[in-house]
Amino acid sequence: MSDPAKVRRHAERVRELVASVVRTQIKDPRLGMITITDARITADLRDATVYYTVLGDAAAQAGTAAALESAKGMLRSTVGKALGLRHSPTLTFVLDNVQDQVKHIDELLAAARNADAEVQRLAARAQYAGEAQPYRVEDTDDDSDGEGDEDRVGGTGPADAAEHRR
Repeated sequence: MSDPAKVRRHAERVRELVASVVRTQIKDPRLGMITITDARITADLRDATVYYTVLGDAAAQAGTAAALESAKGMLRSTVGKALGLRHSPTLTFVLDNVQDQVKHIDELLAAARNADAEVQRLAARAQYAGEAQPYRVEDTDDDSDGEGDEDRVGGTGPADAAEHRR
């Protein structure tokens, strides 16, 4: 087992190396507008998964996948030499569907905004089911000090306790 920090460094290095080789050395016409988004490597440093996105339709994605599959040997040897490991990690290329997930999340957020707008619209027309002030407010006109405590109903503060002792 390797140190997790070492594994992360190697994964980042694999991502950088594959991106560099794809950009400079692979001349396959099937290779579309590709971006290497991430790379993950197992703890034993034997298997690496490289995630990529392709700008274009399904045909461009299929062509890019075929081009990467055919260049896998060259990419593996380049990565193995650059990392200096005893065993070159096997490379697996996975199409990263980040754009599809972003589109789905945007649709969910738009639906939530529409639902919130509908709730706000309904709340603006809403009326009370009963009275506007459902709580009973007692008027107390028999106060001995006559200071207008009409809205207060039976307090429990220190001033009320002192008045009850009188």
